[in-house]
Amino acid sequence: MKPQFQVQLKIQKPIAEVFDAVIDPKKLSGYFVKVASGPLVEGTTVKWTFAEVPGEHDVIVRQVVEDERIVFEWEGGEGYDTRVEMVFKSLDANSTMVQISESGWREDAKGVKSSYGNCGGWMHMMVCLKGYLEYGINLRAGGAS
Repeated sequence: MKPQFQVQLKIQKPIAEVFDAVIDPKKLSGYFVKVASGPLVEGTTVKWTFAEVPGEHDVIVRQVVEDERIVFEWEGGEGYDTRVEMVFKSLDANSTMVQISESGWREDAKGVKSSYGNCGGWMHMMVCLKGYLEYGINLRAGGAS
């Protein structure tokens, strides 16, 4: 079985607002990353820094379709990248379904362990996105030692 997953969550905000909160580095750092070096723009590489994980992480942006999809690659293990796909679906004028899938890990114990970790991380990201957009709070604040 290939290590891969998909998680999803409904955010009670219009699709443009939800999409912008993921693309915009200032907003992204309000609920997910500690620092994002720039916006997610197709063909660029941005650096994300997390409070909980050491170092900078290259995010190689492969595709951005406004209010629909973001696809990027980043390090999944030693010497290889995984592919992350974020899909945004408008449910109505004030609700958006966000789906995040990630694939490309090696089919070994390290790959499976990393995929489980990232699955939980992406679900956490979406819960934090929901708190940020719907209630104006940063659920990650104070979470890192």
